[in-house]
Amino acid sequence: MERIGLIGAGRAGTALGAAMAAAGYPLVGVSARSSASRDRAARLIPHVPVLSPDEVTGRADVVLVAVPDAAITAVAHALPLTTEQYVVHLSGAHGLAPLQGLQATPVALHPPMTFTGADAVELQDVVFTATAPDAAREVVERLVKALGAQVQWVADEERARYHAGVVHAANHLTTLLSQAFAVLREAGVTDPSATLRPLLTATLDNTLRSGHHALTGPIARGDVDTVAAHLAGLHGRTASTYAELARATVDLVVADGRLDAGTAARFGEVLERYRTGEAPR
Repeated sequence: MERIGLIGAGRAGTALGAAMAAAGYPLVGVSARSSASRDRAARLIPHVPVLSPDEVTGRADVVLVAVPDAAITAVAHALPLTTEQYVVHLSGAHGLAPLQGLQATPVALHPPMTFTGADAVELQDVVFTATAPDAAREVVERLVKALGAQVQWVADEERARYHAGVVHAANHLTTLLSQAFAVLREAGVTDPSATLRPLLTATLDNTLRSGHHALTGPIARGDVDTVAAHLAGLHGRTASTYAELARATVDLVVADGRLDAGTAARFGEVLERYRTGEAPR
């Protein structure tokens, strides 16, 4: 079983380091620069020695570079890596380019989830996204399987597109809900979270299971007047977000045959009037 060295004690690195140690992998050392990082390491991986980056690298078979994206190249290239080692970063946006030119075999391994840094994490439902040379596939798959997780492989040139999809789903969902909370508060709803939780939970579960076929609501029903009324009552950035997502939703339900051409055209007229500044009718 490979010896793991951890460069950086941020939230993701310490969480994964703790999970690897719990899975039986020997965690031979961690480097931690700030007091917050040292405290986090002491809490989540208390039996792992805090060492210099060079010392950690010298003890490890797999060197996990768990630093911010902008620092990966500089940090990795400063390590005394050898051809017998694997060097792994955790960025979703980057492929192998930050590790280009190193002696060690490069791996980009992204866990698409949020780490709080407060507690140990469960990884059973996580599907890691990996990019690596063929020589690293067996090691990566064995490591991820030991964590109880799954791995999928993405080509190096597709990393940015992959990460865009993850960010569009996760980050923009928070933006969308923040806008919805504000609209509900303006309407007099005192607890938007409680109001939306059952609907959102069911919608997310249905969508993860059935994709866009889970779509309900006024556009799926062809209710043009309701969408026009919504646009009349919204303003600013929220109104433009609603209109743009409505356009995309119309396209979805037209494509799966739930919306006829005439109704789609009426939706298009309403949304175009909004875009040109006319009051929806």
